[in-house]
Amino acid sequence: MERVVVLIPTYDERDSIARQVQGVRAVSPQVDVLIIDDDSPDGTGVVADELAAADPQVQVLHRTAKNGLGQAYLDGFAWALDAGYDTVVEMDADGSHRATDLPALLEAAPLADLVIGSRWVAGGAIENWAPHRKLLSVGGNQYVRMLLGMPVMDATAGFRVYRAEALRHIGLDAVASQGYCFQVDLTWRVVRAGLRIVEVPITFVERDAGESKMSRDIFVESLRNVTAWGMRYRYEQARGLVSALTVGRSARR
Repeated sequence: MERVVVLIPTYDERDSIARQVQGVRAVSPQVDVLIIDDDSPDGTGVVADELAAADPQVQVLHRTAKNGLGQAYLDGFAWALDAGYDTVVEMDADGSHRATDLPALLEAAPLADLVIGSRWVAGGAIENWAPHRKLLSVGGNQYVRMLLGMPVMDATAGFRVYRAEALRHIGLDAVASQGYCFQVDLTWRVVRAGLRIVEVPITFVERDAGESKMSRDIFVESLRNVTAWGMRYRYEQARGLVSALTVGRSARR
């Protein structure tokens, strides 16, 4: 049987982590869980250790500083690949990613290299979001599609499943993005590698504990990086078109 691990990064998630881990283990008892804690000052790491002590399928990776969501996932990917897992899941700790949606994502995994739990495909939904949050997400994803030409409705989504082979293939050593940009970065790498992406509708629920990690710096990084990637991609497209036209004219002479 394939081995599956769910990566759950945490920073000050003491009030939600136990519920999320227990929800995952209840709906998908075959999977393992790795909690990646960034030395949370609220004691999340202690709660994580207690969960691991009570369940052999839960483990904890303690990091010594808050180095960002992207690096937390990269450390988790490295851990999972070294441990020989076949499938790696990204999932938030705050309950916004419902454990009840996990089986549907795992069911789609054999058909794809990346499965995205999507808010913006048919059947996807958002609960308890302020209008400006919805506008930011919808607008951000439209901007990504416009610049990068990716056939993905929710490239910023953080609830997703990767095949281990895909993670090895896309070049994680060169990834330096954080926040929402990290998710776009990896999606773009999967697309550029010619791998298959499947989007599965989920219901995203606004957190009812803790505080959002979204910040102005994360937004600015995402806008800057996506714009740079898009301009480079469109330049390469234009250069390729000019080259093809030049070759065509030469052949007709």
